[in-house]
Amino acid sequence: MKSALKNMTKGRSSHVLRTALLTSVMGLFSLPGMASEGDSDAVAASLAELQQRWADIKYSLPQEQQGPAFTQLGDHAEQLVERYPEAAELHIWAGIIRSTEAGVNGGLGALGLVKAAKQEFETALELNPLALEGSAYTSLGALYYQVPSWPIGFGDEDKAEWHLQRALAINPEGIDSLYFWGDYLHEQGRDAEARQALESALLAPPREGRELADSGRRGEIRQLLAELE
Repeated sequence: MKSALKNMTKGRSSHVLRTALLTSVMGLFSLPGMASEGDSDAVAASLAELQQRWADIKYSLPQEQQGPAFTQLGDHAEQLVERYPEAAELHIWAGIIRSTEAGVNGGLGALGLVKAAKQEFETALELNPLALEGSAYTSLGALYYQVPSWPIGFGDEDKAEWHLQRALAINPEGIDSLYFWGDYLHEQGRDAEARQALESALLAPPREGRELADSGRRGEIRQLLAELE
């Protein structure tokens, strides 16, 4: 289900950033969860713009066109963050887009992109850990288990589990918090627990305005469940 990303370094680690990092962070968030100081009409409109454009690129463009499109969108997200630095929601999405770009482009440059994404998620947690129903915890947890560990990257399975469980404590019925938890459990060889989490994710309530994201996520869940057969 999750084809591996290109290795950030050749022959130095079997643990690679995977395309799941990108599709996984897609559509994690919906507008009703906003709670930061930057919660305004302008921030809401900017957030919706980033979400929609992300989905359009991911699900409508051919693979070979996605890298440049995500790079451009990431630059735009950074401009929005500079304009609204107190909006935790925009920091989250800036991180999502850069991590998506990393997965699409691969190579040595991917590590710099995921480090930038990590910083955006950490900033969002400092501003408002409950923004978008705690989605910064989900995104950061995903990075921790999908990025190579030291000395190549900052991957850390213990930190991954802590952040993913924190996300579940905030949003126990979220399709993405459950999906990432199930994916992490599968990576740990805990497939019985993974199945339970993934089946719960399929029952998550739909998110208004995020139909494309929900459809894509359910497809990924079903593919991962098939791997557990």
